[in-house]
Amino acid sequence: MKRRFLITGASKGIGLALANRLAGQGHEVIGVARNATDGFPGQLHLIDLSDRAASNELAAIVRDGEIDGVVNNVGLVRAEPLGDIAVGTLEDVMRVNLHPALVATQAALPGMRARRWGRIVNISSLTVLGSVQRTSYAAAKAALVSFTRSWALELGATGITVNAVSPGPTETELFRANNPAGSEGETRYLTGVPMSRFGKPEEIAAAIAFLLSQDAGFITGQTLHVDGGASIGKALI
Repeated sequence: MKRRFLITGASKGIGLALANRLAGQGHEVIGVARNATDGFPGQLHLIDLSDRAASNELAAIVRDGEIDGVVNNVGLVRAEPLGDIAVGTLEDVMRVNLHPALVATQAALPGMRARRWGRIVNISSLTVLGSVQRTSYAAAKAALVSFTRSWALELGATGITVNAVSPGPTETELFRANNPAGSEGETRYLTGVPMSRFGKPEEIAAAIAFLLSQDAGFITGQTLHVDGGASIGKALI
């Protein structure tokens, strides 16, 4: 069955890979992103979700779109060591990672409840298990895992599932901006991946697409680690 999915942070990286995959499966894709991209396979709304005034616009897009599934993918990273983290930085990172997720999900709920079918996937991160210089980002992504579990409990009997995907180091523009080739960060991440390589956006997209599918209807409240084995041996939350 053809569904309509909304993806935030949709113009590049994992978001764009997912949009292409869903469109290739015959679904309709509505993207929200700060920057345009050539050849986006659906509607793309240019909104800067770091802007506090963007919430109303995002909610309107979701309500008007009769969305069947929401993928909360937009993210903001600020890499700073403990001792140099400004409170304002923490607030900015938490706001961008969390506020759009809450706004988009709540705007989609009335339609999902009426149809008794819906999918919500929150994009978390391996950093929630511990990562240097990622205090703000890891806290925000851990909050998305908490959202996932709480929302799944509240929506369990509605036909709406809520899950999270936690990627490991993935070859995206955002990752490379913070971990350039040959950097200490690149080496640190790569040595922590048993498969000895970084993930591809298309591999993360495949896992997300499964959780959006009809086949995943009995899975809710879970966090799927797609990380080349990097989470093995770490305490999961």
